[in-house]
Amino acid sequence: MPERKPRKDAARNRAAVLAAADDLFAGCESPEAVTMADIAAAAGVGKATLFRAFGDRTGLIHTLYEARLEPIRNAVEQGPPPLGPTAPPLQRVPALLDAALCFKLDNRHLALALEGTGGDSPYQTEHYDRWHSTLRAVLERIPHLTDADFTAHALLATIRADLVEHLVGRQHVPREQLRAHLAAFTARILDPRAPLS
Repeated sequence: MPERKPRKDAARNRAAVLAAADDLFAGCESPEAVTMADIAAAAGVGKATLFRAFGDRTGLIHTLYEARLEPIRNAVEQGPPPLGPTAPPLQRVPALLDAALCFKLDNRHLALALEGTGGDSPYQTEHYDRWHSTLRAVLERIPHLTDADFTAHALLATIRADLVEHLVGRQHVPREQLRAHLAAFTARILDPRAPLS
């Protein structure tokens, strides 16, 4: 029996759902406020369509997050320096953290929603494991660093979505100031002789 191709309307519905979810998360006060019913209504599809395509709200959030993150992931996996794999570790680590921070700044509510899918712990999500293993592998190439695994966890803690939301959304720290703080902190971790800023 020949394999069935997805119907054109299914592909169109999927694109409409992702666009609607993207808009709703971007404009919401809190990611918890965005429901499957809201997304279905905004996309002009039935709730059953969402559950068939994505399984549940977590599946939809993962799919949307991965689609938004794909350009960064491609740059990390095969792009040129400073993000790509051929960059020197002391250049690549800050670039990786800055790219992740900028992504979370640009997608604050979506990042909060994703990190909230890990059973109240962002460390249980698949994307965290990916970022941690990438960062750990780069840190392991820095000779004087003794614990790449813990250092990767500690550095990623500085860009948790809830911390980014607290600093930007509640304390109104400007984007460029937050990026500068992260760069200075990372420099101190990687080289304790680096000047404080």
